[in-house]
Amino acid sequence: MIAAGRGGWFTRPDALAAGYSDSQLRQRVQSGQWLRLSFNSYVDPRAWPTEEPPWERAIRLHRLNVQMGSARLGDVVVSHQSAAMLHGLPVWGTDLARSHFTRLASGRARSGRAVRVHRGTTAADEVVELGGLKVTSVERAIVETACTTSYEVGVVLADAALRMQLTSREGLAAVVRRHRRWHGSPAAHAAVQFANGLSESVGESRLRVLMANHGLPAPELQVEIRDQAGRLIGRVDFLLLGVLVIEFDGAMKYGDNADAVLAEKWREDRLRERGYGVLRFGWADLNRPHATAARVWEAIARYAPGSGNRQ
Repeated sequence: MIAAGRGGWFTRPDALAAGYSDSQLRQRVQSGQWLRLSFNSYVDPRAWPTEEPPWERAIRLHRLNVQMGSARLGDVVVSHQSAAMLHGLPVWGTDLARSHFTRLASGRARSGRAVRVHRGTTAADEVVELGGLKVTSVERAIVETACTTSYEVGVVLADAALRMQLTSREGLAAVVRRHRRWHGSPAAHAAVQFANGLSESVGESRLRVLMANHGLPAPELQVEIRDQAGRLIGRVDFLLLGVLVIEFDGAMKYGDNADAVLAEKWREDRLRERGYGVLRFGWADLNRPHATAARVWEAIARYAPGSGNRQ
């Protein structure tokens, strides 16, 4: 009942007060009945979905750790990737092993196994309330995460926030300017400048970064292509130089749906009949950036000879 009232977590003193011994607590942790968070806090995972993917389990645990840390650390605000997660942004490329907070008052930074507390000033307009928790604004969460992770993570976050209409490029740029002396601010500045909100997934954002990093022509995003009668053939993820279609397939999105597979084949056939080249990429291709870029350059040479120069 105590755990349910807090959103799922309880402490060692809670367990002792309920009649458990330290020995029983250790046995339950060793057997997997309970999972340890930090600050001698625990959760009972037995009601969680048994087929839960690892990344969803990581987000679930991170959210619980954030709730616990907010309650036990005192005058802090949830920040960095923990705040980005609470705002509903994708947390690809970030470390969810530790929840992140920033002190609202003076105090020391600290770093533990599952919690990191940052030290820094936080303006009143950079703190919002989400689900009863004090959280840095979506703009600050994106900028501080980009500063402490990478440019690519910053693009993924900014693209998602713009697509979800949680902020604007002007709002993001203003926070970058305010914190231009932060370590890592050049990466955040570059990410905000590159973001446009048209990428519809983490994979599309990362593929756009990959193409830019390899000097490929800037693509048009989410382009509608029609046949000679004006009927819509499809909306494509990327269109390069008006002739090369690039699609990102982020998962086995068709499954056993034969109709969907046939519809996609029909769409691709119609595109080729109209003279478009079509390339498809997936998650594994993002981990082979040079080979992926080489495939795009080769396709450009085929479908748009003389357009652009390979770098």
